[in-house]
Amino acid sequence: MPVYNESRTLRTILARVLCSPVPLAMEVICVDDCSRDNSWQILQQLAAADARIRVVQHRQNLGKAAAIRTAIAEMRGDIGLIQDADLEYDPADYPKLLAPLLDHRADAVFGSRFAFNPQRKVLHYWHQQANKFLTWVTNILLDINLTDMETCYKAVRANILKQIPLQAQRFGLEPELAARLAQWQIRLYEVPISYHGRSVAEGKNIGLKDALEALWVLFQCRFIHQRFTTHNDYYILQSIRKARRLKRWTKSRFQHAIGPRILEVGCGIGNFTELLLASPEIVALDDDPFFVERLNLRFGHLENLRVLHGNQALASPATTGATGPFDTVLALNVIQRLADDTTALKNYFSLLAPGGTLIVMVPGQPSLKNRLDESLRHYRRYDRRDLTQKLLAAGFTIQHTEDFNRMGAWGWRLSGACGMRHLSQRQMRLFDALLPVARVCEALPLGRGLNLIAIAAKPL
Repeated sequence: MPVYNESRTLRTILARVLCSPVPLAMEVICVDDCSRDNSWQILQQLAAADARIRVVQHRQNLGKAAAIRTAIAEMRGDIGLIQDADLEYDPADYPKLLAPLLDHRADAVFGSRFAFNPQRKVLHYWHQQANKFLTWVTNILLDINLTDMETCYKAVRANILKQIPLQAQRFGLEPELAARLAQWQIRLYEVPISYHGRSVAEGKNIGLKDALEALWVLFQCRFIHQRFTTHNDYYILQSIRKARRLKRWTKSRFQHAIGPRILEVGCGIGNFTELLLASPEIVALDDDPFFVERLNLRFGHLENLRVLHGNQALASPATTGATGPFDTVLALNVIQRLADDTTALKNYFSLLAPGGTLIVMVPGQPSLKNRLDESLRHYRRYDRRDLTQKLLAAGFTIQHTEDFNRMGAWGWRLSGACGMRHLSQRQMRLFDALLPVARVCEALPLGRGLNLIAIAAKPL
């Protein structure tokens, strides 16, 4: 709860918050943004009387967004819900906001003042139209369909909220948070809420300047500062997710070798898993519990898919819960991130049925290694001889190896020369658009590829 000169409503709103019918333990983090009235003194008194209230004070006025960032850093719960200190929003609506989260249907929920709601105070027409215009711009830029972007009521799971690098000032928080949640590609819901807006005389101080700031924040989030999370691997995987045609092209290189029972090692957020969903049985394994959770939320309802948390290097029948050997083990862009790739390949060998296949894709050309590899935590890039020797040492017979994505190798060199450290969504969209050119380059023997693909079999 951000607080700035709200002494007239603090006792009332905190009483309503604490009495709201929420089936969870609650903490209320109130951040006083250097109020000039006696808001801070009131907050201290209320916190002394109720252990559920925690108070923090800014030594200078930094704006609503800064107060929210402070509260996010301080929060210890599983869900964060923003509540203004005035009386415009009714905490009696908390159960409606929390229901989709507690039912595991949503990752974030907005309380919409413009969806059908039981109570809505009649206020200024042009203020409402400004809100609707900003929501429309948000929807256009981010390809979503919100009805109320500027709502205060945003309830978000803490493990997502704490990984959003919020930067906006003043009231730019609302468009920035909406934009970042949309870029996260999470399950975003809206529920109708009641709204009791206050007048200018009561302290309403949002005007044209704030509307222009909101537009600028939306433009920046969409086109300039696209980094929507501090989770580096998640950002990269979401960037790769944009290159849908590239993923289908990659699969076409080894589609013939994929059997009916599949283990995908290093599944991440399911960028490749989603191309396998027609298979009779899939086990997807990753060592990042956040990725496992995200993939389970996307596809966990499918009976032919199990998503497991486990060590990618130590995969075994026990850790995969396998009732029998797999026909195919997929390790796409995995073993270069493992300190001991030799042991990992031997473990994959043990998981396969006789005659089963291991499909490996790794970064090729050790000379290409640059800062992008460091940010992707690549221990190594491979040449064909090195990869072949390691597969043979693990017991496999080699069926096929090939260089893949020759045009990508040129782009990787250019990115390294420019000092780039991260793969961005912009880069991946551009490559996807140029895929016809990449296919032509692939047909011509013009240098080696960005990646190596190997298909190896377990002997009968």
